[in-house]
Amino acid sequence: MHATVVSAVPAYREPSQKRARPILRDVSSTTPSCVDCGIGSLCMPSTMGAQDAKHMFDELVSTRIRLRKGDVLFRPGDRFTALFAVRVGSCKTVSMTDDGSEQVSGHYLPGEIMGVEGIGNDVHTCQSVALEDSEICVLPFDRVEKLAQREGTFQHQLYRLMSTAIVRERTSAMMLGTMRAEQRLAAFLLDLSNRYRARGYSSTEFVLRMTREEIGSQLGLKLETVSRLFSRFHEEGLIEVQGRVIKLLDRIGLQQLLAAS
Repeated sequence: MHATVVSAVPAYREPSQKRARPILRDVSSTTPSCVDCGIGSLCMPSTMGAQDAKHMFDELVSTRIRLRKGDVLFRPGDRFTALFAVRVGSCKTVSMTDDGSEQVSGHYLPGEIMGVEGIGNDVHTCQSVALEDSEICVLPFDRVEKLAQREGTFQHQLYRLMSTAIVRERTSAMMLGTMRAEQRLAAFLLDLSNRYRARGYSSTEFVLRMTREEIGSQLGLKLETVSRLFSRFHEEGLIEVQGRVIKLLDRIGLQQLLAAS
C-alpha cells in the first residue's frame, strides 16, 4: 500500500486569494517512511527493527497532508476519524472560550500527535492550523486500534504519545491559574527548549513559529505584556531576542524564575 500526499482544503480567504483545487500525489517507494524519517524514533517504538517499522508504516499511514501556512487541518464539529502526526513543520490548536473568543490551546512540533481530544465523543472540539508550511501523517483511528491490539510495542508508544499530549494541555491549564506572567513565559521557553532538544535541534537557539499575540493567547497574557516580558528577559541577560529568533543565555535563571514564590 502506498501513501498519498494531499494538499489540505485551505482555510477561508477572500475570493481574490482562493487557491487551486488540491492535487493528490502518490508517494513513491523512494519517499521517506517512518524508518527514514528524521523524527521517526519519536513516533515509532525505539525497540522495533527497520523492517518491522516499514511494515507498520505501510499498514498504518495511508495519507500525508501538505499544509501551507494558515491552512486548517480540522475544525470544531468535524467528525473524528484519525490522529495526526506532525512530520514536518508545526501547527497550533485553537479553542473557543465561553465568551466566543479564540484561544490558542497548544502548538505541535514534528513527532507530536494532534486530534487526541476527539477520541471521547468522536468529534473534534478545537481547530488545528498550520503555523508554517507543514506535512502531516494521517493515522486512521480504526487502523491505529487494530495495530495497537496486535502489537504491544506500538500500543505502548501510542499511549505514551497520547499521554504526553494530554499532560501538556493539562499543564498549560494549570499554568494559567497558578503562575505569574513572567513565570508563564519562562515555562513556555523552557518547554520549547526541551522539545527541540528531543528532536536533535539546538535547545538554546530556535525560531518562534507563533507570533507574540499567539503566544499571549496560549499563556493568557496580553500582547503588550508578552512584548514587555521579552524585552525584560533580554535586558536581564536571560535571553537574546532577534525578531522571532530566541537564544537562551541563562537557562538556570529562567528555572529560578519558575521556582520563585
